[in-house]
Amino acid sequence: MKNIKRILLIALLLILLCVGVSGIVITGENEYSLIRQFGKVAYVVDTAGISFKIPFIQSVDTLPKDIQLYDLSPSDVITSDKKTMICDSYVLWHITDPLKFAQTLNSSIPSAESRLDTIVYNSTKNVISSTTQDDVITGRSGALSAAIIANIGSSLEQYGIELLSYETKQLDLPGDNKAAVYERMISERDNIAATYTAEGSSEAQIIRNTTDQEITILLSNAQKEAEILIAEGEAEYMRILSEAYSDESRQEFYSFVRSLDALKVSLEGDNKTVILSPDSPIAKIFYGR
Repeated sequence: MKNIKRILLIALLLILLCVGVSGIVITGENEYSLIRQFGKVAYVVDTAGISFKIPFIQSVDTLPKDIQLYDLSPSDVITSDKKTMICDSYVLWHITDPLKFAQTLNSSIPSAESRLDTIVYNSTKNVISSTTQDDVITGRSGALSAAIIANIGSSLEQYGIELLSYETKQLDLPGDNKAAVYERMISERDNIAATYTAEGSSEAQIIRNTTDQEITILLSNAQKEAEILIAEGEAEYMRILSEAYSDESRQEFYSFVRSLDALKVSLEGDNKTVILSPDSPIAKIFYGR
């Protein structure tokens, strides 16, 4: 009898231990724990640690809390000028509302990726369809990603999802017309460069002509001023000379000075000899007469 009681006690303890263990919920740092009761989510545990649920009545599902990467399949998009391009991109996203995620997508990551695929593709198509092919090719920067994210807006909030980033791995032309498009773009840019060069040459010639004309005018005015000054100087010289010769007290001195100037000029150069008569004014200087 005692053995039967002991066995029953041990069995009871094991049952209690199993029940206690099944009521423990361990939530990791990078996950949410969804506590379900009769198939519906009763509450969500969003902090790491140990919590408890009702054994056998409540069950536990987990959802990732960390950032998820979804690689979209390459797809064709058409620009505003009706040119086809191939877009290959990926997105980074995470779950912000696990309860809403569970209610709308049945806690399914593949279902979430399917919705992302549709929404992101439609947004990419809408943005690129309003952009020319040239602008798409020359503008592969954050502007395109920002425009696509802005176009998506808050449409993912209904699923408890937040889109963190949209990145383009490749946005290129189909192989059959890539070379032709690039050649056309090169030709267009060559034409633009030639236009700028021609306009620059024309502006340079205008500047050169204007400068040459201004220099000619300046030189002409300078020459005119120089001739006026020379004429005024000569007139002043003649006036001073006339005044000097009109004064009898100065006539003898100026005659003497001019005689010396004439002698100086005649002696310039090599092997010069001057013969003076005794009654010459210059000779009188040397004889002291």
